[in-house]
Amino acid sequence: MTIVRVEPGGGTRGPDTETVTLTEAVGEAVTEAEERAEVPGALPEALAGFVGYLLRRVFARFAASSDGPEDDSREFLVLDALTGGDWASQLDLAERLGINRTLMVGVVDRLEGRGQVRRTRNPDNRRQYILSLTDEGRSAVEAGRRAVAERDARLTAALAPEQVPRLNTLLARLLPPGAQDLVRGTGHLVAQAHHRLRRLGDEKLAGTGLRVRHYGPLSLLATSGPCPQQRLAQELAISGPATSQLVDELVAGGMVNRGRDPHDRRRHALELTELGHTQLKRVAEAVGVLAAETAELLGPGGEDELRALLGRLLEPAHPGAAEAAATTRRD
Repeated sequence: MTIVRVEPGGGTRGPDTETVTLTEAVGEAVTEAEERAEVPGALPEALAGFVGYLLRRVFARFAASSDGPEDDSREFLVLDALTGGDWASQLDLAERLGINRTLMVGVVDRLEGRGQVRRTRNPDNRRQYILSLTDEGRSAVEAGRRAVAERDARLTAALAPEQVPRLNTLLARLLPPGAQDLVRGTGHLVAQAHHRLRRLGDEKLAGTGLRVRHYGPLSLLATSGPCPQQRLAQELAISGPATSQLVDELVAGGMVNRGRDPHDRRRHALELTELGHTQLKRVAEAVGVLAAETAELLGPGGEDELRALLGRLLEPAHPGAAEAAATTRRD
């Protein structure tokens, strides 16, 4: 199978693995940009009981504290995974690490360009390339591990020393079995666990026009609408541009109307349409199923424990998060 990397001008290039589209890469970038657009503030009470929601907020906080772009994190994950030996399939490694297949092409391109990874034709399958770590790659891994350890120490400073390995153990349970031994470091585990839960949730909504991220604004508008967009942003504790993007999606999908604020006719107010109420039930059902599956992955007592630990990590930016996470229960 041939990877075709779609260039802006319509040309293609790239090593063997699989056909990909520019749309996938753009969609991934839009989602990541939205998830990083968090602002300090009280967390919505209706959402604070969900591990997936708290994990998203921790991911956003960690991303905001990052010393470099997300691409650097992906490159380290690939290099670190290759320390255990050669990998026979680039696509398989991408799936194990939860990296979008389009983005994986660019990651390996850059690593190969720097001489840190070598691609050779797989003699058992001429359509695939074997990924191998070079000496330059091994040196990069050693430096990367030191940087990861230092960053993780800063990000988890709110936890007691014995709580950090426990947090890592719980986060690893949210990864596919084949990835649990490949991902190291709290920051990387948070990112991988978050991305996996997001994908699992969105898969349950395939064909509906909904995403898991729509649950928050829909549920808040159901209880607080009609509601000015600025107030919705405050209640979600996300930036104005991120709120605008969410609202535009919901309006385009016929789930939300922009009407007039009954308390101030100069302002617009958002309210759910009849379709919005119907779609809220659908997304709420998917979120509930995802929450149940998450609890099963974490094992007895694991959900409450992880929720409390994530709440502690959020406390500096979201006062009261630890208490909310520890006491809030889903219906």
